[in-house]
Amino acid sequence: MRRDARARRNGSALRPTQTTGQSTGKRAAREQTTLEFPDNAKLSSLGGAHQKNLVQIEQKLGVRVAMRGNLVAVEGAAKAREQAASVLRALYARIEGGENTGLAEVDAEIRFALEEPAKLPAGDFGAPSIKTAAARIARVRSPAQGAYLDLMRTHPLVFGVGPAGTGKTYLAAAFGAHLLYDRRVERLILSRPALEAGERLGFLPGDLKEKIDPYLRPLYDALFDVMGEQCVRLMEAGTIEVAPLAFMRGRTLARAFVILDEAQNCSAAQMKMFLTRLGEDSRMVVTGDPSQSDLPGGRAEGLNEALRILNDVEGVAVTHFTDKDVVRHPLVTRIVRAYNGAQAEDRK
Repeated sequence: MRRDARARRNGSALRPTQTTGQSTGKRAAREQTTLEFPDNAKLSSLGGAHQKNLVQIEQKLGVRVAMRGNLVAVEGAAKAREQAASVLRALYARIEGGENTGLAEVDAEIRFALEEPAKLPAGDFGAPSIKTAAARIARVRSPAQGAYLDLMRTHPLVFGVGPAGTGKTYLAAAFGAHLLYDRRVERLILSRPALEAGERLGFLPGDLKEKIDPYLRPLYDALFDVMGEQCVRLMEAGTIEVAPLAFMRGRTLARAFVILDEAQNCSAAQMKMFLTRLGEDSRMVVTGDPSQSDLPGGRAEGLNEALRILNDVEGVAVTHFTDKDVVRHPLVTRIVRAYNGAQAEDRK
């Protein structure tokens, strides 16, 4: 109901039509839903180059999509038509808001359309969004990310746990930028352990900043992605700080949004030290993948212990991501599943 009401506000109407066939099965397969949109030019951009967005919808949802003028016809089973219509309306709403709609955005809206309505996070029509800078908006790309965003809004300490490529760090950085943009926090602090991934790099030349920058580069990348060039100015002013975990001891982080990335590489003592830095009017997000620890023995001791000890503590929440929430290249999803399957076989 909420999505249909929003669609009507956007000027989109849902008018189902049916064509008859020789049998019940054929009739069901040929049933058609027609969507009408107010702007032909915007609608034409929805299809993407060589209509690749529409092809993606057809392949993922098992429907046929045809566009003519300001009308889009969707043919297929009833539930698939409804899901495709939801995706098309959401993509059109993005275009009306001045956003680009590529295959990544199409896949994100398909994930939301396939999710049961009761499991979807509360929020706007389509994928929920947050404003991270004057001309930048970040949208969640899976229902799990939507739940993660809701928890960050309502809990002072949130753990995001799951495989690589699920957007744990990116969305945390985006939400921190959002709070900074809304002036609900005064600082954005990002940290991670300065631990090599199975290698010994030896002596690194340069001053202290030049030595630690390679370890912190993924955090810089996330910030630039969600904030753009404004990130440089805020870092120079000290409003945004990126620092190794070792530099957190003894500090009280007040009126700040604090992110600990790669938490699977924290010892138990480091994790306790970091969590107790939380100061007045601050929020904290801890992200990690227990299956990719670089600690001796490959065990995410600090992260696993914190999840166990803090499980029932008020104000603490956990989002568990799975391989189906991976939003990088589709091959990454298959790689994660293959490794998970091999590890499960080894444990037997």
